[in-house]
Amino acid sequence: MFDKILIANRGEIACRVIETAHKMGVACVAVYSDADASAKHVQMADEAVHIGGAAPADSYLKGDVIIQAALDTGAQAIHPGYGFLSENPDFVDAVQAAGLTFIGPSADAIRKMGLKDAAKALMEQAGVPVVPGYHGDNQDPEHLAGAADTIGYPVLIKAVAGGGGKGMRLVERPADFAAALDSARGEAKTAFGNDAVLVEKFVAKPRHIEVQVFGDGTHAVHLFERDCSLQRRHQKVIEEAPAPGMTPEMREAMGQAGVRAAEAIGYKGAGTVEFIVDASDGLRPDRFWFMEMNTRLQVEHPVTEAITGIDLVEWQLRVAAGESLPTRQSELSINGHAFEARLYAEDVPKGFLPATGTLTHLEFPHGCRADSGVGAGDTISPWYDPMIAKVIVHGPTRAVALEQLHRALRRTQVAGTVTNLSFLGALTRHAGFAAGDVDTGLIGRDLDDLVREPAVTPAITVAAAMAATGLDKPTEDTGFTLWAPLHRALQLKRDGEVLDLDVQVAGPDRQDWQVGGATVIAERVNGRWIIDGQPMPPVAIAGHDVTVFDAYGVSFEVLDPLDRDVSAAGDTNVVEAPMPGLVKAVFAAPGQAVKEGDRLAILEAMKMEHSLLAARDGVVAEVLAEAGSQVEAGAALVRLEDD
Repeated sequence: MFDKILIANRGEIACRVIETAHKMGVACVAVYSDADASAKHVQMADEAVHIGGAAPADSYLKGDVIIQAALDTGAQAIHPGYGFLSENPDFVDAVQAAGLTFIGPSADAIRKMGLKDAAKALMEQAGVPVVPGYHGDNQDPEHLAGAADTIGYPVLIKAVAGGGGKGMRLVERPADFAAALDSARGEAKTAFGNDAVLVEKFVAKPRHIEVQVFGDGTHAVHLFERDCSLQRRHQKVIEEAPAPGMTPEMREAMGQAGVRAAEAIGYKGAGTVEFIVDASDGLRPDRFWFMEMNTRLQVEHPVTEAITGIDLVEWQLRVAAGESLPTRQSELSINGHAFEARLYAEDVPKGFLPATGTLTHLEFPHGCRADSGVGAGDTISPWYDPMIAKVIVHGPTRAVALEQLHRALRRTQVAGTVTNLSFLGALTRHAGFAAGDVDTGLIGRDLDDLVREPAVTPAITVAAAMAATGLDKPTEDTGFTLWAPLHRALQLKRDGEVLDLDVQVAGPDRQDWQVGGATVIAERVNGRWIIDGQPMPPVAIAGHDVTVFDAYGVSFEVLDPLDRDVSAAGDTNVVEAPMPGLVKAVFAAPGQAVKEGDRLAILEAMKMEHSLLAARDGVVAEVLAEAGSQVEAGAALVRLEDD
């Protein structure tokens, strides 16, 4: 076994690898960018090496600098985590050329699976079923459109070098093909440096079911399946294992297909074979097709660990150190059911835009596993994926595990940034998902209901006010001034709305609040406050911001009574950047007439493109940014002439 390894990654996966390595007595070297100098993974590691600037291209993608760091610190192997250099075969070659061990598959295996069209041809030869489609070299738009006609609409355009939903477009009509092709190619070129695409048949009721495989270079086993069908714009949201409705025949067929795929390329380490499944007639062994193989550890690997009792990172280290597979296929079994929910800093009402901010409070409940690379005081940076944590639960049945997930999400406490916590909670209460009737279109169909924010009750507002004024921790004489009950007024702001509150404090154990025309009674019973008949929820305060941990977290701003309210209507004259990012393209020019909804610019953030649209009809007065410029959230990009 290795004495010391370097982890060529950051965030929760770096922390995850360090945890297992330390349990095995292996020392860890972290690498970090300017933005990550005080990050959790740096603090957990035995030593850390600075490798460059905040942008991934200046740090986590600099393979030569990372390899030198490993050599300088005496590390014997490099664990790539996922993302960044984890599936870069040139990096694997360079690691081995430096006399180090790459904890993962060979460069040859990665190359064979790296391009989707070549991988599908190889899988066909290995007897693995593949989706009907065009995977050829001819990238002429007319030829691709003709291939789509032959396959039959609807079709899916996918980047050959793609992953994570980038460079992927659904096309339902021939008339939409050309525009979708241009868009997919542009995004693919930005994300992967390769704008080649393939075209596939779009499955009517698709489920995304993947098989966890593990090989030692000669033999492979599968650790059963995961269902990742709950997706939004091809991004996984909640994953589970095993797949609901899975039959023994289907599991055997998919598992063996995964093993054949791994053994066909001499696979070594942890990998995932992803399949698209047509669930329109239930799960049938003849209705699944190979999509791609991810030649690395997956984000959602914890659900497999939960149902099998296997530490996949431990297996990675052991096999990379020269051991054969630790367990035979016949010795592997499924125990219970597990879910993983991805908690992100996202502004759900604004279309799930990535959010930034400093976490002023972060706490997870007992009874769940929370894999996180951040803690209270850490900043969610615009440079990297805005994941806060993965919340994982395990129970004896699917129903029990889903209830555990619901409870864990309700009790998760995050303050300092907006999150998708309420959205995740709504999914745990979706009737179709609870019944196991899930497909990749579920979220899209029911999005309006799923993103509807929970009602903020007067009791929640009162809890914020009590904490803000210190009335949640009264003393014996609280509530009296000159032997008369204390009367106090307070203003809070939430989502731009000013809330007026009034309280009559009758003593240390009772307060009568007026809020929004409602009367709310707060009473202290046996040392605990009861507000409107319910126990007061936990509250966190940071400066003028108060967060009540009910309804998945509700934030308020405490208004200074000396401040004067300055209100302004939303300015439809100015198109602003909704988040920090790179101006990819500008389509507006001074004097140009535009219609409401016209695309004026494209902002790229976290490798995703976001179109910025005109809010009304008008004439462009001024273009304030040019393509290639980096802008902050709220920066003015285009101004229209006054009405």
